[in-house]
Amino acid sequence: MPARDIYHNNVKNALIKDKWIITHDPLTLKFGKKDLYVDLGARQLLAVQKAESKIAVVIKSFTEKSDVDDLEKALGQYILYQDILIELEPERMLYLAVPNRIFDDLFEEPIGKLLLRNHRLKLITFAPKQEVIKQWIIPS
Repeated sequence: MPARDIYHNNVKNALIKDKWIITHDPLTLKFGKKDLYVDLGARQLLAVQKAESKIAVVIKSFTEKSDVDDLEKALGQYILYQDILIELEPERMLYLAVPNRIFDDLFEEPIGKLLLRNHRLKLITFAPKQEVIKQWIIPS
């Protein structure tokens, strides 16, 4: 099992505060002979629709020397997990959770805007110290 991201518990606590129930820590994806591990799986009851929403969350801290290198690695992991989830659990939405400073540094810049404009990923931004979700970003 891979090591947890430094913000793992911060995101987990933020999701709980946002009324999500953590169902998997980690969410194991068995595909062929390989096991992959998404950081968190969660669900939330949508009372109005009497339905349930399920998510999987990849948590990335972006602590290496280059935010772009970290973005390349995170995006590759995200795409791999997304493709497998489509096969195994198509109802579960995948999100990349990033600290709000990373959103400001990368996703408010042209490179991040390009990824969002091309519907490459869904984001959760969070404040690590306060352990709160700042934004849910679903490209339209």
